[in-house]
Amino acid sequence: MGSSLVIVESPAKARTIEKYLGEGFRVEASVGHIRDLPENAEQIPASKKKLKWARLGVNVEKKFQPLYVVPPEKKSQVKFLKDALKEADALYLATDEDREGESIAWHLLEVLKPKVPVKRLVFNEITRTAIQRALQNPRDVNLHLVRAQETRRIVDRLYGYEVSPLLWKKVRPKLSAGRVQSVAVRLVVERERRRLAFMPAAWWDAKGLFTHEKGNLDAELWSLDSVRLASGRDFGEDGKLRTKREVRVLQADEAHALVERLTGKTATVTAVEEKPYTDRPAAPFTTSTLQQEANRKLRFTARRTMSTAQRLYENGWITYMRTDSTTLSGEAVAAARALIQKQYGARFLPNTARVYNKKSKNAQEAHEAIRPAGQSFRDLDKAKAELGTDEFRIYSLIWKRTVACQMVDAKGRSMRIELTVDDAVFQSRGRTIDFPGYRRAYVEGSDDPDAELADQERLLPPLEMGNRVKLDTLEAIGHQTKAPARLTEASLVKELEAKGIGRPSTYASIIDTILRRKYVFKKGSALVPTFTAFAVTALMERHLGNLVDYDFTARMESRLDEIAGGTDGYIAFLERFYRGDTGLQAVLTQAADEVDPRTVCTIPVGLSPDGEQVDVRVGRYGPFLNMGETNADIPDDLPPDELTLEMAVQIIEERKKGPKVLGVDPATNKPVYLMKGRFGPYVQLGDVEEIPGKGKRTRKTKPPRAGLLRGMDPEELDFETSMKLL
Repeated sequence: MGSSLVIVESPAKARTIEKYLGEGFRVEASVGHIRDLPENAEQIPASKKKLKWARLGVNVEKKFQPLYVVPPEKKSQVKFLKDALKEADALYLATDEDREGESIAWHLLEVLKPKVPVKRLVFNEITRTAIQRALQNPRDVNLHLVRAQETRRIVDRLYGYEVSPLLWKKVRPKLSAGRVQSVAVRLVVERERRRLAFMPAAWWDAKGLFTHEKGNLDAELWSLDSVRLASGRDFGEDGKLRTKREVRVLQADEAHALVERLTGKTATVTAVEEKPYTDRPAAPFTTSTLQQEANRKLRFTARRTMSTAQRLYENGWITYMRTDSTTLSGEAVAAARALIQKQYGARFLPNTARVYNKKSKNAQEAHEAIRPAGQSFRDLDKAKAELGTDEFRIYSLIWKRTVACQMVDAKGRSMRIELTVDDAVFQSRGRTIDFPGYRRAYVEGSDDPDAELADQERLLPPLEMGNRVKLDTLEAIGHQTKAPARLTEASLVKELEAKGIGRPSTYASIIDTILRRKYVFKKGSALVPTFTAFAVTALMERHLGNLVDYDFTARMESRLDEIAGGTDGYIAFLERFYRGDTGLQAVLTQAADEVDPRTVCTIPVGLSPDGEQVDVRVGRYGPFLNMGETNADIPDDLPPDELTLEMAVQIIEERKKGPKVLGVDPATNKPVYLMKGRFGPYVQLGDVEEIPGKGKRTRKTKPPRAGLLRGMDPEELDFETSMKLL
């Protein structure tokens, strides 16, 4: 009797599924994609190399037919799978239930060319029940999903391979562009531009300690002469008041005068308010909300979160981790409710199950929300004993969020006490939690729900209208508005999702790409754009505007969704994208003539004290400062908002002075210089000299150089140490 061959993507997934299938089944892995567009010229078949479109890997002259090849590193795996198929009497394709998985299944069909019956198995968790259910309900490969994924791949290839050469020519070599990548870079650059344009505003207020036999309380100055005092939210990024209502900006001298005038006086309680509040639990995790919360709570990168979640899924701990849906199956709801009843008690269980059926506007076909796998959720103590550190932390996050989403609301009271002394009104606000509800299991942004509950309460003394309280101490406090915060991985994912750009499977790789390509670097958890990112974004905004337009990119995602649903033709879509009036070919042809490299690669800094223009320019080898005839290198990882005009002028003036001479080498009689380059300080023996070459050409010598060791202070470097380095 023959056996059935089941093919999945990864060996880990294969091992887990094999446990549930038993005899009669053989489970093997494709180890990811087995076929793709050629990555380099060597992979292009000899018969195609001379064709005009071959470098693209897409036949743009014949209905955008993709040129698929099996990469060299995949050929042995393909042979292995073909040999395994020879011994099988049926083939089951059990790749992931999304467009990527559907595409892998289709490519396996195309390459393996099976002569036995073929069925597609789909499931969103790897449990015995889910696998058996999938075997009882097999289907065919969904060609609409395959076409949507193929179209996305073709669009991304055409975008990258056609736009990148323009960047090489106009900005610097080895740059890359991407349909989502370039939009993500633009988002980071726009945030930095806001920081550069930001004008801080200053204001003062006062905070007092009021004492009474019923208890003490802190209160903040709210108004003077019936006019509310300005606070940070009243100012715009230009440093000006943006509110239409009358507010008073308290100055330092006024604040200190108030301290002198009011300290020690008696205030009257002129208002006591108490209002109930109700907080609902957040929906269970989607891919993006899991990435955001893991970044905030665990400080995990998007890549770390997704690779950890992948391992949890493949080993049967959670449902599929790439999803836009907040829906929970009836099985999951029942599991959560049973756990709540047992672990927290009936008070924490609502009468009816909560329903979360809202999907993000860019939702795909699959799945449920991300939740613990199975008909009952495994105990956290057991999970901690069986899982690695990262796996447990992500599993715990998913477990708590899923359980909390089926618990009752948190309820409490918010309070406000108003105290008046002379013409000044102070306010004190408090908050109590009467019933924690879902917060007993989960609080967003916190690793310890119980500790967080205590932190969220602020009790006020039971004062009543007319009570007299003493203003015991009063402190004047100065404030300044802060520039908009830089994007983090979490907030960038949130921005992309809100704008309908990208998909769950792409968020982590987008961030990886812009970091790897050095468009962005990290400062703590913040994403900081390089000057190269400024230049590339400027070029694309001015000359390829549609390609980095948020709405255009989101509409493209919607068209791909329609292709997946079978309501839009993929060839017509590709024709519009590539050959339309405002398509890729047209805008690139126009841009090739219009782009002035000097303009897009220049970022103005300001005017020097002598009236000379100071700019940052992005050259072939990186960014540098320019003032008149003087250039000075700057590191590519210098945060743009930290390069002040004063700093730029100082760097240029130091450059004008020339390098510092540390001494003269007695063996060669050449000076030893302390230099500063793009990669940091270094020492150099002698000068660069020009030597006559053939004809009128000359070549420059390269004197001996050595970089300073890590931890060395250039200011303390002496001649003896520099000679040792050389």
